[in-house]
Amino acid sequence: MIVDDEPFVRHGLRTILEADPGIEIVAEAADGQAAVEAAGTHACDVALVDIRMPRMDGIAATRRLMTMPAPPAVIILTTFRFDEYVTEALHAGAAGFLLKDTRPAEIVQAVHTVASGHALLSPAVTRHVIEILLQRHRGLTAQERTRIASLTAREHEVFLLVGQGLPNADIARSLSTSEATVKMHVSRILAKLQVENRVQAALLAHEAPPAAG
Repeated sequence: MIVDDEPFVRHGLRTILEADPGIEIVAEAADGQAAVEAAGTHACDVALVDIRMPRMDGIAATRRLMTMPAPPAVIILTTFRFDEYVTEALHAGAAGFLLKDTRPAEIVQAVHTVASGHALLSPAVTRHVIEILLQRHRGLTAQERTRIASLTAREHEVFLLVGQGLPNADIARSLSTSEATVKMHVSRILAKLQVENRVQAALLAHEAPPAAG
């Protein structure tokens, strides 16, 4: 599903994505409210969602989509790099964040990446998020510290590597284990930390102690 209030942007994204035989556009929406309504009638795996839209913005729409029984993976696609948009989108449950000047091939790859259950950020945004976190020093809540402490030693290793933005294949190579094993660990980590996706886990990892307690 493509969600943007600008018709020419929706048309451009549709043209880019439909050129890939593995991608089907099932719905378009001009604002967040329409996106939530469309998601209720059109099953979709991925939603490309703009941030600034009338009636309901992309952040609010993402929060609403995440409450659905089978929510799509949301990729926030915007021209804005401002701190609050990046962090609010990720905390709302977005699986990815791309800027609108991202190359077409990378947008297509992003859709495939989140559809397969992985999270992503563009390299520029990844660096930006880390800088924000280091500047803010939000600190972990007592509940978050308790949840992190519940991880096993191996889960904690995987958790910190997720925090570095590494995909499962790279984590598997780093720990000399199989990708399937890493995927299992990541699923358990997300459940224990009570987060929606690995991007949210990565945000916690940047605040976490360097070693398991």
